[in-house]
Order: sequence, then structure tokens, then C-alpha cells
Amino acid sequence: MSSLNNLLGLQRRIIQLRILYLNRVWKMRIDPTARISMTAKLDKTHPRGVRIGERSYIAFGATILCHDMTRGLYLDTAIGRYCFIGARSLIMPGVTIGDGSIVAAGAVVTRDVPPRSIVAGNPATVIRSDIEVGPYGRFLSAGMSRADRAAYEAAQHGQT
Repeated sequence: MSSLNNLLGLQRRIIQLRILYLNRVWKMRIDPTARISMTAKLDKTHPRGVRIGERSYIAFGATILCHDMTRGLYLDTAIGRYCFIGARSLIMPGVTIGDGSIVAAGAVVTRDVPPRSIVAGNPATVIRSDIEVGPYGRFLSAGMSRADRAAYEAAQHGQT
């Protein structure tokens, strides 16, 4: 019996095409290495405010907002490098998620998240700090593909 994993390459290509479309047509700033679920919702009222960093993952149903119609605000919302944004979480306008951070599923993020932190709840609060994650917000102990490991190690050697 064939596995759905055989379609993983096709899925990733579709995600890459979506990112290309969002960057070119809507003028968002999404790194080509990011992975965004097809059901994630990115603000198209102020699309230039969406910024997603290298090797970050936006899970299904997550919403990233860059505008607040009630207050007339149009702000940049930034997701750092190596972040994981959990399913059905909500990132409010003007929030910055620091590099290497994890937003738990269902969290409502109303304030900036420090780098290397885990936030959860409504409103989201820091539940753990000084974590170390690799590409797509995976804990290093969870393992990663050879390609992701090589990219992570190359990035680490480039920063020191």
C-alpha cells in the first residue's frame, strides 16, 4: 500500500509556490525556506507587514494579523528564524516573535515574544526560556533530516 509520504515532495513544492505568490503579488516578506500550512491565514489587509524568517513553520489554522481596524493600526508583525507557530494560534498586529521561539497551539500572542522562549495561553505568557531549537522550531533532541541538520550547523558556524 502506498503512503501519503510519497506526496511530500509535491506538497513542499506547492508551499514554495504559495510563498512565491505571497511575496511577489502581496509583497509579503517570507523567507523561501519557511513552511506555511495551506490553511494558515496571513493578513491581506496590510500584507506588507507580514515577515516570516528562515526555516520557520506556521501550522494549520494559525492566523497572523498586521492590522486592527478598530484602532486604525497597520503594523509589521514579524516571526523570527527557526520558529514554530502552533495550530490555531493568533498573532496580533505589531508583535515580534524572537528567533528560535515556539508559540503553543491555540495561543493568543498580544505582546512580543523573547528569543528562545515558549509561550502559551490567552493571552500568551512565557512558560519556558533559553530553549534551543533547530529548523522549523524542532527541539534538537527530536532529530532532524540530514539537509536540515547541515543547514543548521552551517548557520551556527556562520554566526560564531
